[in-house]
Formats: sequence, C-alpha cells, structure tokens
Amino acid sequence: MRKNLVAGNWKMNLTYPEGLALVGEIVNAASSAATGANAPEIVICPPFPLLHGVGQALPQGGKFHLGAQNCHQKESGAFTGEVSPKMLASVGCEYVILGHSERRQYLREDDDLLGQKLKAALAAGLKPIFCVGEPLDTRESDETFNFIGKQLADGLFHLSNEEFDQVTIAYEPIWAIGTGRTATSAQAQEVHAFIRERIARAYDGKVALDTTILYGGSANAQNARELFSQPDVDGGLIGGAALKAADFATIIQSF
Repeated sequence: MRKNLVAGNWKMNLTYPEGLALVGEIVNAASSAATGANAPEIVICPPFPLLHGVGQALPQGGKFHLGAQNCHQKESGAFTGEVSPKMLASVGCEYVILGHSERRQYLREDDDLLGQKLKAALAAGLKPIFCVGEPLDTRESDETFNFIGKQLADGLFHLSNEEFDQVTIAYEPIWAIGTGRTATSAQAQEVHAFIRERIARAYDGKVALDTTILYGGSANAQNARELFSQPDVDGGLIGGAALKAADFATIIQSF
C-alpha cells in the first residue's frame, strides 16, 4: 500500500559508537515528528557492522524500521565478504536498498544481477527499495525516460503482483547525488509520474497508485518540503542529510 517514507542511507560512514550516538539523536529528534496522518515510515540504513546495534536502539513496533544497504543474491555459500538476505532478516532488517547508483557504477551491478537480488530479498521477507536513475549525459541527450524505462522493465517488471507490492522505488538522478545539484521539484515530479505510468502499464492502475516512489538526489532539510509536495513524490532516500539528526528530523516533518 502506498505510504510516505523517509529512508536514511548512511553509506560507508560512522564507527559503531558514532552510529549508536547518531541513532539516539535521530530517535529523540524525530519521534515527535513522526505523528499525524501524513507521518512517514522512517527507515535507517547503516553499514553492515552497525545493523544489530542500531536496530536494538530503534523503538520497536512504531514508525522506525531497520534497513540494509545491499545484499547478496544467494542464501549462503562460499562468497567471502558478502551478506545474505537471510542474515539481514535475522538481525532485524525489514528493508534493503538494491540497485543504488553507486553500486551500479562502481561495482558494475546490472539489472540481471539486481533481479536475482530482488527475488532473494523478497524470499527472505525483506522489502526492497529499488533504485533507478540516469547519469548527466543521458539527461542532456533527452534519453531519461528511455533509460529509466529500461531499468524498470529489466530490473523489476518480472515480479508477480504480490512480489511487486513489497517494493518501494527510489528515483535518484545520478547527476544530483553528492554533487550539491538537485532536480527541481518539477523535474522530480515528471520522472515520478513517468515511473507510475510505466507501473500501470506493466501491472495495472491500482498497483501504480499503491506504489511508494521516493526521490533520492541530494534531498535535504531546505528542499524536502517542496519535493514532497509533488503528487507523485512519496518521500525520500536521504544520503548526507541523514547523518545530521536535526536535518533528518526536519525532512521527516516535511509532509
């Protein structure tokens, strides 16, 4: 079911003590913000070594949820350095980010691999946050919709209706991640509406209306309210601003 959601992606930041301190600050700052009919679900996605401790520090049974930044496509095996979806679920993860542009770019993750990861995550009971988005040269050549349409078709649309119902999509224009550049609210809405239309075409209108779609390109405390006011933007996948408790709480209050 469609819902407002804010996910904080800590990326490769913070030691264990630093992470515990930050999550305590976030809970204190954001608890009062996470009320009301439009209050979002809040997902905290720390690095793997911090997952258990951060999960223990989150209030149970409320708006706060634990998420991972990635998973392997296999349940177990000789894959040194990897972490399976089953392992993530065992430490309390409910969500997992898949297909983030940094993993697509630096680790060459393609849509075939991501499709396998999606299936594995869903089989373990995790809710994927599946990322799509275009690089700058694609946007400048007016190929954004073709590019994202292919990512959706190849990476997601093999799922059944029941599986797809567990997926949140995050649109992250690659040219606006860590660059200080942000898509305008109109640009974000245009792509989010396109994604929703493609979902309706692949499944049906109700599935499209029920799908949560997040914006993930340098959203921050200053621009979140305008971005989240767009009719097809249901929240944000937050990077740098998620490492500052006050900023993250302001973003949560931006609905």
